[in-house]
Amino acid sequence: MSNIAVLTSGGDSPGMNAAIRAVVRYGIEKGFTVYGVERGFEGLIEGSFRIMKRRDVGDILQRGGTILRTARSQRFKTPEGKVRAAQNLETFQIDTLIVIGGEGSMSGALELYKNHGSKVICLPGTIDNDLGYTDTTIGFDTAVNTVLDAITRIRDTSSAHDRTTVIEVMGRRSGDIALYSGLSGGAEYVLVPEVESDFNDLCRKIIEGKNNRRQHSVIIKAEGYPMDSNELAEALAERTGKDVRLVVLSYLQRGGSPSFRDRMLATECGMKAIALVEEGVSNRAIGTVGGIIKDFDLEEALSIEPIFNQGLYESIGILSK
Repeated sequence: MSNIAVLTSGGDSPGMNAAIRAVVRYGIEKGFTVYGVERGFEGLIEGSFRIMKRRDVGDILQRGGTILRTARSQRFKTPEGKVRAAQNLETFQIDTLIVIGGEGSMSGALELYKNHGSKVICLPGTIDNDLGYTDTTIGFDTAVNTVLDAITRIRDTSSAHDRTTVIEVMGRRSGDIALYSGLSGGAEYVLVPEVESDFNDLCRKIIEGKNNRRQHSVIIKAEGYPMDSNELAEALAERTGKDVRLVVLSYLQRGGSPSFRDRMLATECGMKAIALVEEGVSNRAIGTVGGIIKDFDLEEALSIEPIFNQGLYESIGILSK
């Protein structure tokens, strides 16, 4: 009987618990002893391992966050930290480490594999949808739906007060949350780090809307867009003469019960991870392409740059006229 371990790392995302549940229960079914590592790579360094039973993952499918907790480990960025983490995997006789997280977490797992020979398999757990090898990531769908709900509520107040609202959403390097929520939420304008926007065009759109008796405007801004949100709101108010308010959704986007899509993606990725362990395959990144769960060489997967959907972005300008 082999030992495997699972951890969640970096920012939490809805669906991580569903992935943990699948790894634990499918792993036990296949005869593995499954360890949970608490607080990500920091817990890996400290040896925070515990054996997971079926009941440990009961009633977590619908919960956001992660029962294993997560952390951003500064110690793991050091050579000494990585050595300690690899030694603890040896101490607990872990055959394969399953990492649920984003690009930073996957890069950390790759270093364990390349420099210390640790077997790793990675699942794409991040709301930002910024991994190029997979069509979507665990947590992205829920985050977009959370933003959509906020847009709907904010529109009611914006309309009642005849104001323009700038809504800041997460996405330092990727504008996908802003793009998809803005398009499906009927935003008048979307600002993302991938596209250099014309401030005059934005102001003109707000003024033209006012002239055409539009009661309100909603602007979605990804946090990675290169202009401070407060400065943007102030500049828009000064230029357009409108009452402009800023709403920063922040960590609200990370929480909440995962959507159907995220539960399914997380569960299928977790099952695929155990299947790969059973086959003796490691150094893989699991994702979805065209609705099919696939696995990729981890280093190659991380080298694939995400492609921003320029066509969808341009459609916002047409649909919001």
